Amino acid sequence: MGSFNSSCGQGFILVGFSDWPHLELTLFAFISVSYSLTLLGNAAIIALSRRDPRLHSPMYFFLSHLSFLDLCYTTSTVPQLLVNLSGWDRTISYGECVAQLFIFLSLASTECLLLVVMAFDRYAAVCRPLHYTAIMHPQLCHALTISSWVGGFTNSLIQTGLAMAMPLCGHRLNHFFCEMPAFLKLACEDTGRTEAKMFVARAIILVFPAALILGSYTHIAKAVLKVKSVAGRRKAFETCGSHLTVVSLFYGSAIYTYLQPKGSYSDSGGKFAALFYTILTPLLNPLIYSLRNKDVKGALWKVLLGDRDSG
Repeated sequence: MGSFNSSCGQGFILVGFSDWPHLELTLFAFISVSYSLTLLGNAAIIALSRRDPRLHSPMYFFLSHLSFLDLCYTTSTVPQLLVNLSGWDRTISYGECVAQLFIFLSLASTECLLLVVMAFDRYAAVCRPLHYTAIMHPQLCHALTISSWVGGFTNSLIQTGLAMAMPLCGHRLNHFFCEMPAFLKLACEDTGRTEAKMFVARAIILVFPAALILGSYTHIAKAVLKVKSVAGRRKAFETCGSHLTVVSLFYGSAIYTYLQPKGSYSDSGGKFAALFYTILTPLLNPLIYSLRNKDVKGALWKVLLGDRDSG
């Protein structure tokens, strides 16, 4: 069997969905349409957040960063998946694989932290409405966003470094991109200690943020239930409901994939779970925020109607 050095030289074959050739054409069509809509939807959110004065608030500042993350996040994997499904080329060099692994983990980890920041923003808006402007001032918003990016890339650097230190055997990567659980299955030796270190890093980036988000929304729910006005209560639930939906979609699939031991990891299940959080979640995020948010819908209609209503 090949070791670390030969893996570096020869790269990998991405198995992708070649085990289900009858699905490849359907997946190619579905993913092509989904990717196009993802690019359009997230780019629209970014453009609207910058263009419309009503969206110049901390919530939409964070939302535009989430959309930018999703654009990069899905672009780091989907174009290669489409090439893989077409059958043109199923290979990837070792350097490209490591780069993809690092970039994907960086963006995913950053999104984990950014969702915590967005939960804190909603907590401040609902539970501290009179002090919201003072709490979420621009300097803090920028500092929280930068911290999310730095934390995400640091987490990825740690995990990617641990993965690169392992000797690898074999060149068939049973996935459609270089994802950590599939990558670990090529290790030649016992990866128990490495997995333990990675598990700690993953728990910090997944479990701890999820617990903070759960705590934030527990306080939000208590505050909302104290509101006597039905209209006020409904507005608060609508404002936070979109964020909770995004959090559930993202964290649910990520925890399923990354917080299970290598021995219990299913190659088939991992591939379909990855489809969910690399394609469906970035596609649904702009739809969830636009369809459930009056400000975004108003800004969109204003653009579509050519500002005729303001004239």
